[in-house]
Amino acid sequence: MCRRDAKTLSMANEKNLPWATRLQRAWGALRGESPTSPAAAPSDAPPPNSSDLFEALLAGLAAPSVLLEREGRVIASNAAARALAPALQVGEQVTIAYRVPELADAIRRAGETHQPQRAEFVERVPVDRWFEAFINPVRLPSRADASGELLLVTFNDLTPLRRAEEMRADFVANASHELRTPLAALLGFVETLQGPAKEDAAAREKFLEIMRQQASRMARLIDDLLSLSRIELNAHVAPQTVLELQSIARQVVDGLMPLAREREVQINVDVVPESLIVVGDRDELIRALENLVENALKYGASGKRADVTLTRGQTRAGGAEARIRVRDFGPGIAPEHLPRLTERFYRVDVTDSRSQGGTGLGLALVKHVLSRHGGRLAIESTLGEGASFTMHLPLRTGSRESGEKDQAGSAA
Repeated sequence: MCRRDAKTLSMANEKNLPWATRLQRAWGALRGESPTSPAAAPSDAPPPNSSDLFEALLAGLAAPSVLLEREGRVIASNAAARALAPALQVGEQVTIAYRVPELADAIRRAGETHQPQRAEFVERVPVDRWFEAFINPVRLPSRADASGELLLVTFNDLTPLRRAEEMRADFVANASHELRTPLAALLGFVETLQGPAKEDAAAREKFLEIMRQQASRMARLIDDLLSLSRIELNAHVAPQTVLELQSIARQVVDGLMPLAREREVQINVDVVPESLIVVGDRDELIRALENLVENALKYGASGKRADVTLTRGQTRAGGAEARIRVRDFGPGIAPEHLPRLTERFYRVDVTDSRSQGGTGLGLALVKHVLSRHGGRLAIESTLGEGASFTMHLPLRTGSRESGEKDQAGSAA
Protein backbone atom coordinates (compact mmCIF):
# COMPACT_ATOMS: atom_id res chain seq x y z
CA MET A 1 0.00 0.00 0.00
CA CYS A 2 1.40 3.42 -0.94
CA ARG A 3 1.96 6.14 1.61
CA ARG A 4 -0.91 8.29 0.26
CA ASP A 5 -3.40 5.41 0.49
CA ALA A 6 -2.24 4.64 4.01
CA LYS A 7 -2.76 8.25 5.05
CA THR A 8 -6.23 8.33 3.48
CA LEU A 9 -7.22 5.13 5.27
CA SER A 10 -5.89 6.48 8.55
CA MET A 11 -7.95 9.68 8.24
CA ALA A 12 -11.07 7.69 7.35
CA ASN A 13 -10.59 5.41 10.35
CA GLU A 14 -10.08 8.42 12.62
CA LYS A 15 -13.38 9.99 11.52
CA ASN A 16 -15.14 6.78 12.46
CA LEU A 17 -13.67 6.74 15.95
CA PRO A 18 -15.89 7.74 18.92
CA TRP A 19 -15.69 11.40 19.86
CA ALA A 20 -14.12 10.53 23.25
CA THR A 21 -11.23 8.71 21.52
CA ARG A 22 -10.75 11.63 19.19
CA LEU A 23 -10.67 13.98 22.17
CA GLN A 24 -8.04 11.79 23.81
CA ARG A 25 -5.94 12.10 20.69
CA ALA A 26 -6.54 15.85 20.69
CA TRP A 27 -5.21 15.92 24.24
CA GLY A 28 -2.13 14.08 23.06
CA ALA A 29 -1.72 16.62 20.26
CA LEU A 30 -1.87 19.44 22.79
CA ARG A 31 1.02 17.73 24.64
CA GLY A 32 2.99 17.37 21.40
CA GLU A 33 2.57 13.59 21.22
CA SER A 34 1.91 11.61 18.06
CA PRO A 35 -0.79 8.93 18.02
CA THR A 36 1.88 6.24 17.70
CA SER A 37 4.28 7.62 20.29
CA PRO A 38 4.93 5.58 23.46
CA ALA A 39 3.36 8.30 25.59
CA ALA A 40 0.13 7.95 23.63
CA ALA A 41 0.08 4.17 23.69
CA PRO A 42 -2.60 2.47 25.80
CA SER A 43 -1.64 1.65 29.35
CA ASP A 44 -3.25 0.52 32.56
CA ALA A 45 -3.27 4.11 33.87
CA PRO A 46 -6.52 6.05 33.21
CA PRO A 47 -6.17 8.30 30.12
CA PRO A 48 -6.25 12.06 30.58
CA ASN A 49 -9.78 13.44 30.36
CA SER A 50 -9.56 16.08 27.65
CA SER A 51 -13.23 16.99 28.19
CA ASP A 52 -12.30 18.15 31.70
CA LEU A 53 -9.50 20.25 30.22
CA PHE A 54 -11.85 21.96 27.77
CA GLU A 55 -14.48 22.43 30.49
CA ALA A 56 -11.87 24.10 32.70
CA LEU A 57 -10.82 26.41 29.88
CA LEU A 58 -14.40 27.40 29.03
CA ALA A 59 -15.19 27.97 32.71
CA GLY A 60 -12.80 30.91 32.60
CA LEU A 61 -14.95 32.68 29.99
CA ALA A 62 -17.68 35.00 31.25
CA ALA A 63 -19.79 34.66 28.10
CA PRO A 64 -21.83 31.51 27.42
CA SER A 65 -19.43 29.31 25.42
CA VAL A 66 -19.64 25.93 23.70
CA LEU A 67 -16.82 23.94 22.07
CA LEU A 68 -17.86 21.83 19.07
CA GLU A 69 -16.43 19.36 16.65
CA ARG A 70 -16.54 20.52 13.04
CA GLU A 71 -19.63 18.35 12.55
CA GLY A 72 -21.43 20.25 15.30
CA ARG A 73 -21.23 17.75 18.18
CA VAL A 74 -20.75 19.25 21.63
CA ILE A 75 -17.35 18.67 23.23
CA ALA A 76 -17.64 20.96 26.25
CA SER A 77 -19.59 23.95 27.56
CA ASN A 78 -19.50 26.31 30.50
CA ALA A 79 -22.18 26.91 33.13
CA ALA A 80 -23.45 30.08 31.43
CA ALA A 81 -24.12 28.16 28.19
CA ARG A 82 -25.92 25.36 30.05
CA ALA A 83 -28.09 27.91 31.84
CA LEU A 84 -28.97 29.40 28.45
CA ALA A 85 -29.74 25.98 26.92
CA PRO A 86 -30.28 23.26 29.56
CA ALA A 87 -30.57 20.61 26.81
CA LEU A 88 -26.85 20.86 25.99
CA GLN A 89 -25.29 17.38 26.17
CA VAL A 90 -21.71 16.35 25.46
CA GLY A 91 -21.55 14.24 22.32
CA GLU A 92 -24.93 15.45 21.02
CA GLN A 93 -25.51 17.80 18.12
CA VAL A 94 -25.66 21.42 19.29
CA THR A 95 -28.78 21.98 17.18
CA ILE A 96 -30.72 19.74 19.60
CA ALA A 97 -30.26 22.38 22.32
CA TYR A 98 -30.38 25.45 20.05
CA ARG A 99 -33.13 25.00 17.48
CA VAL A 100 -32.22 28.15 15.63
CA PRO A 101 -31.75 28.00 11.84
CA GLU A 102 -29.50 31.08 11.79
CA LEU A 103 -27.12 29.50 14.31
CA ALA A 104 -27.08 26.13 12.54
CA ASP A 105 -26.23 27.80 9.22
CA ALA A 106 -23.42 29.83 10.77
CA ILE A 107 -21.89 26.71 12.39
CA ARG A 108 -22.07 24.86 9.07
CA ARG A 109 -20.40 27.74 7.22
CA ALA A 110 -17.63 27.99 9.83
CA GLY A 111 -16.91 24.27 9.50
CA GLU A 112 -16.84 24.41 5.70
CA THR A 113 -14.97 27.68 5.15
CA HIS A 114 -12.72 27.60 8.25
CA GLN A 115 -13.61 31.28 8.71
CA PRO A 116 -15.23 33.05 11.72
CA GLN A 117 -18.99 33.51 11.43
CA ARG A 118 -21.60 35.60 13.23
CA ALA A 119 -25.30 34.91 13.69
CA GLU A 120 -28.04 36.97 15.29
CA PHE A 121 -31.29 35.40 16.49
CA VAL A 122 -34.24 35.89 18.85
CA GLU A 123 -35.89 33.46 21.26
CA ARG A 124 -39.62 34.00 21.86
CA VAL A 125 -40.18 31.61 24.79
CA PRO A 126 -40.72 32.29 27.66
CA VAL A 127 -40.02 35.97 26.81
CA ASP A 128 -38.39 37.69 23.86
CA ARG A 129 -34.58 37.58 24.13
CA TRP A 130 -32.06 38.61 21.47
CA PHE A 131 -28.61 37.05 21.04
CA GLU A 132 -25.64 37.18 18.76
CA ALA A 133 -23.35 34.18 18.37
CA PHE A 134 -19.72 34.18 17.26
CA ILE A 135 -18.37 30.96 15.76
CA ASN A 136 -14.58 30.84 15.61
CA PRO A 137 -12.56 27.90 14.22
CA VAL A 138 -9.83 26.83 16.69
CA ARG A 139 -6.94 24.74 15.34
CA LEU A 140 -5.25 22.40 17.79
CA PRO A 141 -1.44 22.70 18.07
CA SER A 142 0.71 20.24 16.12
CA ARG A 143 -2.19 19.42 13.77
CA ALA A 144 -1.86 21.11 10.40
CA ASP A 145 -4.83 19.41 8.73
CA ALA A 146 -8.54 20.21 9.20
CA SER A 147 -9.08 17.20 11.50
CA GLY A 148 -7.43 19.18 14.29
CA GLU A 149 -9.94 22.03 14.02
CA LEU A 150 -12.70 22.68 16.55
CA LEU A 151 -15.38 25.36 16.67
CA LEU A 152 -15.74 27.75 19.62
CA VAL A 153 -19.20 29.29 19.88
CA THR A 154 -19.70 32.27 22.22
CA PHE A 155 -22.98 34.07 22.85
CA ASN A 156 -23.66 37.71 23.60
CA ASP A 157 -27.01 38.72 25.14
CA LEU A 158 -28.39 41.66 23.17
CA THR A 159 -31.64 41.81 25.15
CA PRO A 160 -30.76 44.84 27.33
CA LEU A 161 -29.68 46.82 24.27
CA ARG A 162 -32.76 45.91 22.26
CA ARG A 163 -35.09 46.65 25.15
CA ALA A 164 -33.38 50.00 25.70
CA GLU A 165 -33.92 50.81 22.04
CA GLU A 166 -37.57 49.80 22.26
CA MET A 167 -37.95 51.78 25.47
CA ARG A 168 -36.63 54.94 23.83
CA ALA A 169 -38.80 54.45 20.74
CA ASP A 170 -41.94 53.72 22.78
CA PHE A 171 -41.30 56.64 25.10
CA VAL A 172 -40.94 59.10 22.22
CA ALA A 173 -44.01 57.79 20.37
CA ASN A 174 -46.29 57.49 23.41
CA ALA A 175 -45.12 60.63 25.16
CA SER A 176 -45.47 62.77 22.05
CA HIS A 177 -49.02 61.49 21.53
CA GLU A 178 -50.25 61.77 25.12
CA LEU A 179 -48.43 64.97 26.08
CA ARG A 180 -49.67 66.97 23.11
CA THR A 181 -53.10 67.75 24.63
CA PRO A 182 -51.97 68.96 28.09
CA LEU A 183 -49.10 70.92 26.58
CA ALA A 184 -51.47 72.65 24.16
CA ALA A 185 -53.80 73.46 27.07
CA LEU A 186 -50.95 74.90 29.13
CA LEU A 187 -49.73 77.07 26.28
CA GLY A 188 -53.27 78.30 25.60
CA PHE A 189 -53.87 79.27 29.22
CA VAL A 190 -50.49 80.98 29.50
CA GLU A 191 -51.25 83.10 26.43
CA THR A 192 -54.68 83.94 27.87
CA LEU A 193 -53.21 84.98 31.21
CA GLN A 194 -50.63 87.11 29.44
CA GLY A 195 -53.31 88.72 27.27
CA PRO A 196 -57.07 89.19 27.81
CA ALA A 197 -57.17 87.72 31.35
CA LYS A 198 -54.09 89.54 32.56
CA GLU A 199 -56.03 91.68 35.05
CA ASP A 200 -58.90 89.25 35.71
CA ALA A 201 -58.23 87.74 39.15
CA ALA A 202 -61.13 85.25 39.01
CA ALA A 203 -60.11 83.94 35.59
CA ARG A 204 -56.50 83.73 36.71
CA GLU A 205 -57.36 81.51 39.66
CA LYS A 206 -59.53 79.27 37.48
CA PHE A 207 -56.91 78.93 34.77
CA LEU A 208 -54.09 78.29 37.22
CA GLU A 209 -56.01 75.39 38.76
CA ILE A 210 -56.58 73.86 35.32
CA MET A 211 -52.90 74.34 34.51
CA ARG A 212 -51.96 72.58 37.76
CA GLN A 213 -54.19 69.63 36.84
CA GLN A 214 -52.69 69.37 33.36
CA ALA A 215 -49.14 69.56 34.73
CA SER A 216 -49.96 66.83 37.28
CA ARG A 217 -51.36 64.67 34.49
CA MET A 218 -48.14 65.05 32.51
CA ALA A 219 -46.08 64.15 35.58
CA ARG A 220 -48.16 60.98 36.18
CA LEU A 221 -47.90 60.03 32.53
CA ILE A 222 -44.11 60.34 32.49
CA ASP A 223 -43.85 58.43 35.77
CA ASP A 224 -46.00 55.57 34.41
CA LEU A 225 -44.05 55.45 31.14
CA LEU A 226 -40.74 55.22 32.96
CA SER A 227 -42.06 52.55 35.35
CA LEU A 228 -43.42 50.47 32.48
CA SER A 229 -40.16 50.79 30.55
CA ARG A 230 -38.10 49.68 33.56
CA ILE A 231 -40.30 46.62 34.03
CA GLU A 232 -40.01 45.67 30.36
CA LEU A 233 -36.24 46.19 30.46
CA ASN A 234 -35.97 43.58 33.24
CA ALA A 235 -38.68 41.24 31.94
CA HIS A 236 -36.15 38.45 31.28
CA VAL A 237 -34.60 38.71 34.78
CA ALA A 238 -36.45 36.65 37.38
CA PRO A 239 -37.01 38.34 40.80
CA GLN A 240 -35.13 36.82 43.74
CA THR A 241 -36.65 38.34 46.91
CA VAL A 242 -38.89 36.19 49.13
CA LEU A 243 -42.05 38.12 50.11
CA GLU A 244 -45.22 37.65 52.12
CA LEU A 245 -48.31 38.84 50.24
CA GLN A 246 -50.41 39.59 53.33
CA SER A 247 -48.15 42.51 54.33
CA ILE A 248 -48.19 43.87 50.77
CA ALA A 249 -51.99 43.80 50.60
CA ARG A 250 -52.37 45.56 53.94
CA GLN A 251 -49.77 48.19 53.03
CA VAL A 252 -51.57 49.01 49.77
CA VAL A 253 -55.01 49.25 51.40
CA ASP A 254 -53.72 51.41 54.26
CA GLY A 255 -52.01 53.75 51.79
CA LEU A 256 -55.20 54.24 49.76
CA MET A 257 -57.58 54.78 52.68
CA PRO A 258 -57.46 58.61 52.27
CA LEU A 259 -58.61 58.25 48.64
CA ALA A 260 -61.34 55.82 49.75
CA ARG A 261 -62.63 58.35 52.30
CA GLU A 262 -62.51 61.11 49.69
CA ARG A 263 -64.56 59.01 47.24
CA GLU A 264 -66.80 57.71 50.06
CA VAL A 265 -66.00 54.09 49.22
CA GLN A 266 -65.76 51.36 51.85
CA ILE A 267 -62.85 48.95 51.41
CA ASN A 268 -63.36 45.41 52.74
CA VAL A 269 -60.24 43.27 53.16
CA ASP A 270 -60.40 39.47 53.52
CA VAL A 271 -57.02 37.72 53.92
CA VAL A 272 -56.39 34.03 54.57
CA PRO A 273 -54.68 33.37 57.93
CA GLU A 274 -51.81 31.29 56.48
CA SER A 275 -48.73 33.02 55.09
CA LEU A 276 -48.62 33.17 51.30
CA ILE A 277 -44.97 33.38 50.23
CA VAL A 278 -43.87 34.36 46.73
CA VAL A 279 -40.57 35.23 45.09
CA GLY A 280 -40.86 38.71 43.61
CA ASP A 281 -40.06 42.40 43.53
CA ARG A 282 -41.84 44.14 46.39
CA ASP A 283 -42.02 47.60 44.78
CA GLU A 284 -43.43 46.18 41.53
CA LEU A 285 -46.09 44.09 43.28
CA ILE A 286 -47.13 47.04 45.43
CA ARG A 287 -47.40 49.25 42.36
CA ALA A 288 -49.49 46.65 40.51
CA LEU A 289 -51.93 46.14 43.39
CA GLU A 290 -52.14 49.90 43.98
CA ASN A 291 -53.24 50.37 40.37
CA LEU A 292 -56.03 47.81 40.73
CA VAL A 293 -57.34 49.18 44.04
CA GLU A 294 -57.06 52.78 42.85
CA ASN A 295 -59.04 51.92 39.70
CA ALA A 296 -61.75 50.36 41.86
CA LEU A 297 -61.95 53.51 43.99
CA LYS A 298 -62.05 55.84 40.98
CA TYR A 299 -64.11 54.06 38.32
CA GLY A 300 -66.25 51.93 40.62
CA ALA A 301 -66.95 54.63 43.20
CA SER A 302 -70.66 54.67 42.38
CA GLY A 303 -70.96 51.26 44.02
CA LYS A 304 -69.60 52.72 47.30
CA ARG A 305 -67.77 49.48 48.02
CA ALA A 306 -64.56 47.68 47.02
CA ASP A 307 -63.47 44.20 48.14
CA VAL A 308 -59.85 43.04 48.35
CA THR A 309 -59.45 39.30 48.98
CA LEU A 310 -56.31 37.18 49.24
CA THR A 311 -56.74 33.43 48.85
CA ARG A 312 -54.79 30.30 47.98
CA GLY A 313 -55.53 28.27 44.86
CA GLN A 314 -54.05 26.06 42.15
CA THR A 315 -52.43 27.03 38.86
CA ARG A 316 -53.55 25.57 35.55
CA ALA A 317 -50.66 23.12 35.81
CA GLY A 318 -51.72 22.02 39.29
CA GLY A 319 -49.20 24.02 41.33
CA ALA A 320 -49.98 26.28 44.29
CA GLU A 321 -50.73 29.95 43.64
CA ALA A 322 -51.90 33.07 45.46
CA ARG A 323 -54.90 35.02 44.20
CA ILE A 324 -55.39 38.70 44.99
CA ARG A 325 -58.84 39.78 43.87
CA VAL A 326 -59.99 43.39 43.66
CA ARG A 327 -63.69 43.85 42.99
CA ASP A 328 -65.76 46.99 42.66
CA PHE A 329 -69.54 47.36 42.42
CA GLY A 330 -69.64 50.18 39.88
CA PRO A 331 -71.09 50.33 36.36
CA GLY A 332 -69.01 47.42 35.03
CA ILE A 333 -67.31 47.02 31.67
CA ALA A 334 -68.85 45.93 28.37
CA PRO A 335 -67.61 42.51 27.09
CA GLU A 336 -66.09 43.92 23.90
CA HIS A 337 -63.64 46.00 25.93
CA LEU A 338 -62.29 43.23 28.19
CA PRO A 339 -59.70 41.71 25.78
CA ARG A 340 -58.06 45.11 25.18
CA LEU A 341 -57.98 46.54 28.70
CA THR A 342 -54.27 45.76 29.21
CA GLU A 343 -53.18 47.52 26.01
CA ARG A 344 -51.23 50.72 26.42
CA PHE A 345 -53.40 53.84 26.40
CA TYR A 346 -56.59 51.85 25.80
CA ARG A 347 -59.51 53.45 27.62
CA VAL A 348 -63.16 52.42 27.82
CA ASP A 349 -64.17 56.06 28.28
CA VAL A 350 -61.41 58.52 27.33
CA THR A 351 -63.13 61.55 28.86
CA ASP A 352 -63.89 59.83 32.17
CA SER A 353 -60.38 58.36 32.37
CA ARG A 354 -58.69 61.71 31.87
CA SER A 355 -61.04 63.43 34.31
CA GLN A 356 -60.06 60.83 36.92
CA GLY A 357 -56.35 61.46 36.28
CA GLY A 358 -55.79 58.15 34.49
CA THR A 359 -52.94 57.72 32.03
CA GLY A 360 -54.14 54.56 30.26
CA LEU A 361 -51.04 52.67 31.39
CA GLY A 362 -52.14 51.20 34.73
CA LEU A 363 -53.40 47.80 33.56
CA ALA A 364 -50.55 47.46 31.05
CA LEU A 365 -48.15 47.91 33.94
CA VAL A 366 -50.02 45.29 36.01
CA LYS A 367 -49.86 42.79 33.14
CA HIS A 368 -46.09 43.26 32.67
CA VAL A 369 -45.40 42.97 36.41
CA LEU A 370 -47.33 39.70 36.63
CA SER A 371 -45.67 38.37 33.49
CA ARG A 372 -42.23 38.97 35.00
CA HIS A 373 -43.34 37.13 38.15
CA GLY A 374 -44.69 34.15 36.22
CA GLY A 375 -48.29 35.11 36.96
CA ARG A 376 -51.27 36.43 35.06
CA LEU A 377 -54.19 38.86 35.32
CA ALA A 378 -57.80 37.68 35.03
CA ILE A 379 -60.58 40.21 34.35
CA GLU A 380 -64.31 39.57 34.78
CA SER A 381 -67.14 42.07 34.50
CA THR A 382 -70.87 42.32 33.94
CA LEU A 383 -72.54 45.60 33.00
CA GLY A 384 -74.29 47.06 36.00
CA GLU A 385 -72.64 44.65 38.46
CA GLY A 386 -69.09 45.93 38.72
CA ALA A 387 -65.75 44.45 37.68
CA SER A 388 -63.30 41.97 39.19
CA PHE A 389 -59.51 41.95 38.62
CA THR A 390 -57.54 38.96 39.95
CA MET A 391 -53.76 38.71 40.22
CA HIS A 392 -52.53 35.10 40.00
CA LEU A 393 -49.02 34.57 41.43
CA PRO A 394 -47.19 31.22 41.82
CA LEU A 395 -46.35 30.45 45.44
CA ARG A 396 -42.79 29.73 46.53
CA THR A 397 -42.14 26.04 47.09
CA GLY A 398 -41.02 25.16 50.59
CA SER A 399 -42.25 25.44 54.14
CA ARG A 400 -43.87 28.47 55.66
CA GLU A 401 -41.11 28.75 58.25
CA SER A 402 -38.40 28.72 55.59
CA GLY A 403 -40.16 31.45 53.64
CA GLU A 404 -40.50 33.69 56.66
CA LYS A 405 -36.84 33.22 57.55
CA ASP A 406 -35.78 34.11 54.01
CA GLN A 407 -37.98 37.20 54.07
CA ALA A 408 -36.54 38.33 57.38
CA GLY A 409 -33.02 37.76 56.09
CA SER A 410 -33.60 39.76 52.93
CA ALA A 411 -35.18 42.59 54.90
CA ALA A 412 -32.16 42.68 57.21
